Amino acid sequence: MAARSPAAAGFENECREIHGACDEPRRLSRLLAHRSASERQQIKATYRAMFGEDLAGRLHKTLTANQDNELCNLLYLWMLDLAERDAIMARDAIESGAAADYRALVEVFTRRKQDQLFFTKQAYLARFKKNLEQDMVTDPSHPYQRLLVALATSHKSHHDEPSRHIAKCDARRLYDAKNGGGTGSVDEAAILEMFSKRSIPQLRLALCSYKHIYGHDFTKALKKNLAGDFEESLRVVVKCIYTPSKYYCKLLQRSMQRPEADKRLVTRAILGSDDVGINEIKLAFKSNFGKNLADFIHESLPQSDYREFLWLWQGGQCLVAS
Repeated sequence: MAARSPAAAGFENECREIHGACDEPRRLSRLLAHRSASERQQIKATYRAMFGEDLAGRLHKTLTANQDNELCNLLYLWMLDLAERDAIMARDAIESGAAADYRALVEVFTRRKQDQLFFTKQAYLARFKKNLEQDMVTDPSHPYQRLLVALATSHKSHHDEPSRHIAKCDARRLYDAKNGGGTGSVDEAAILEMFSKRSIPQLRLALCSYKHIYGHDFTKALKKNLAGDFEESLRVVVKCIYTPSKYYCKLLQRSMQRPEADKRLVTRAILGSDDVGINEIKLAFKSNFGKNLADFIHESLPQSDYREFLWLWQGGQCLVAS
């Protein structure tokens, strides 16, 4: 047995339970769904120290053979390192049917800092033997792809701390660009230039400055002057950057409100929400929909192990013994 590191101490009992439940999704949910990202990393370190193998790798062997069980897929992704998780989600988005799922790709590219996205690209290359940026650009004329290329360029070139002075200047540029394309469309070239030269935190600060100066969100201005596919794609990108808690709570609501809940979309929303923080998601859900997330989960999903994961994830207590 491998020697324990100090960082791996504190979760020995949990890891013994997890080790005995690696082929039981319900028990795993009760052990892992409520754990924060930091706790999951400590659990993985402890598990490796105690049993000499990677927990996510073990779950992949024991759970993913059941391809029809979305809970097994969720548990596996839940325990992956962020870079590995994002690499898999990006690949799934690229291979999504006849056309790529561009919104899922936007989510990956807007929720990571530059150094984190570098590791996602490395994980993608190691796992799939392909370049992420090359894979995602199959139709350069598509507005989402033009925006994604700009974001990818930004991630390569900017590592500075956000500047309030630059943010104020960019807010003015956004204001000028929103009607700069003629016939109500935005100045696409100005937007793409800005997005290719600013980090995600810097863009977020610029959008905050825009609201402070002009009294409304940039997305409201885009909606008012909506003219085409680029403007609609830009609205989605801006929402992911500026108000991720609102974006992901709406994704959760939409995915669960369908006649038959789209569990793959729910899983994507849960994993995206993990980066925002469950407390922020719950507050945003209450603010936007006037009800608690816990109540909505119970009203929208039939009784199942998958619903129990969501219930525990948002802070509910397990009422049945394992």
